[in-house]
Amino acid sequence: MTELTILMPCLNEAATVGRCVAKARGFLERAGIDGEVLIADNGSDDSSRMLAERAGARVIEVAERGYGAALAGGIAAARGRSIIMGDADDSYDFARLDGFVAKLREGYPLVMGNRFRGGIQRGAMPLLHRYLGNPLLSFIGRLLFRTKVGDFHCGLRGFDREAVRSLHLRTTGMEFASELVVKASLAGWRRSRLRSIRTAAGGRRICGAGATAGGIFAFCCSSARAGYFSIQGSHCLALASP
Repeated sequence: MTELTILMPCLNEAATVGRCVAKARGFLERAGIDGEVLIADNGSDDSSRMLAERAGARVIEVAERGYGAALAGGIAAARGRSIIMGDADDSYDFARLDGFVAKLREGYPLVMGNRFRGGIQRGAMPLLHRYLGNPLLSFIGRLLFRTKVGDFHCGLRGFDREAVRSLHLRTTGMEFASELVVKASLAGWRRSRLRSIRTAAGGRRICGAGATAGGIFAFCCSSARAGYFSIQGSHCLALASP
């Protein structure tokens, strides 16, 4: 097993996936890390797969549609002990993952980015999402689950593969990101902080993400009360937010 898998879910990202893979591979080479770049393709009908492979990524096909389904498929197929995930639309700089790797090597099983502390470039996020949607949903998450997570929905995060698999994540859509943070918080994982920057190159508008994120909060609250979650072991949660 290698040290690190850089995982990107992908659906019709021909314009950016090659650049993302090149940055990720460049980081692995510069940092001297034994790792791989893995694309979890979710049914692209453009040239995404070909361009990703040409840039040096390993590509797998995930038949079940959805952001969460693509990530779950990628996590299952990953060869790294640790995984850093991020979107293939060039929203995040895969050439600057040193802080994530450092925290993972310290033993933290979850390292999350915080776009509001790291920086959001002009045009990288719709104003409604930046100033209302994401801050409001993150506030609700902090209130409900008594966690200091600054950005529940940042797409750039790193984690220990086996630790996250032990959470038994089951959502298949955009709410996958919230489920991961919520279950880690309910498990009492400790926190550390980093920063991430969202670039204007990506910033796709994903309709319905707020509704599904709100839905997962309600789902996790009811599940916790019903004793659905299994709290196992003592883990650390490193969240990237200063």
